[in-house]
Amino acid sequence: MNSSTPGIEPELHARRAASFGAEAAAYAAHRPDYPEKALAWGLAGARKSPDRVLDLAAGTGKVSEGLLAMGVAVTAVEPDPKMLGQLTRTLPAVTPLIGTAERIPLPDEAVDAVVVGQAFHWFDLDRAYPEIARVLKPGGVVAALWNHDDESAGWPAELNALIKTSMSRRWLSDYRSLPEHEAFEPFEKKTFGHKQPRTAESLVATLATHSHMLVATAEERETKLRTAREFLDRNPETASGEFDLPITTTVFRALKR
Repeated sequence: MNSSTPGIEPELHARRAASFGAEAAAYAAHRPDYPEKALAWGLAGARKSPDRVLDLAAGTGKVSEGLLAMGVAVTAVEPDPKMLGQLTRTLPAVTPLIGTAERIPLPDEAVDAVVVGQAFHWFDLDRAYPEIARVLKPGGVVAALWNHDDESAGWPAELNALIKTSMSRRWLSDYRSLPEHEAFEPFEKKTFGHKQPRTAESLVATLATHSHMLVATAEERETKLRTAREFLDRNPETASGEFDLPITTTVFRALKR
C-alpha cells in the first residue's frame, strides 16, 4: 500500500508533503475551513459522541478550529514545526504535539476520533492505519476530509484546467472509497457544499499555497499564478470585488472494528 496516492512518484510525493511549512502563515490566512456539518458527520461515525479528538496532520489548525467550536477537546499532531507553531499561536486551547501519522505520540486508546483534513493522501497507510487504530478507543472513528473547488459551477473548472502544473496529480478524494484495512469497517463517503469568500487577489494567494505550486519551478509557478489572475480579472463572476468560491467538502469515515 505504501503510498496512499496511486500513481504518484515517491520522491515527488515526499517533496509535496513537506512543502507547506515555508508558507505556514499564508496557508493559515488563505486556505478554507471545513463546514461544521461535514465535521459532525465524520464524528457521528463513532459509537458514542466523541469527547477527545485527534487532529492528525493538523497543519495550521483548520480542522482543530472547527472541532473546538463543537466543544470537544483537541490534540493536534503535525510533523512541521512551522505549521504547528502557527496553530498554537491562533488556537492556544489545542494540545500541540510534533509527530506523524506513522508514529503518533499518544498512548493506546487515547482518543475517541481521529480527523484528518487535506492530508490523508500524504500518509504511508501501511504504517498509518495501525497507528490510527492503536490510538483510537474501541468504537472510535477515523474521518478524512478534503476541500475541493466545486467545478460544477463552471468557472472553477476553467481556472483549474489553466493552472495545472507539471507537478499536479490526482488525489484520494477523487476515488469512490479509501483503501480498506482490517482494523476498520469499510469507509463511508459523503459530500457537503461549502464556500469561501474570496477576491481575485486572495484566490490567487490561496492557489499559491497548493503543493503542486510550491514545488514547481519559480518560473512555472509565476506563470501559472499570472495566468490565474488574468483569468479572474476577465471572468465576469470574479472580476470585481468579493465573490464566493464554491467548494465541495468530501468526507470519508470508518469505524474501528
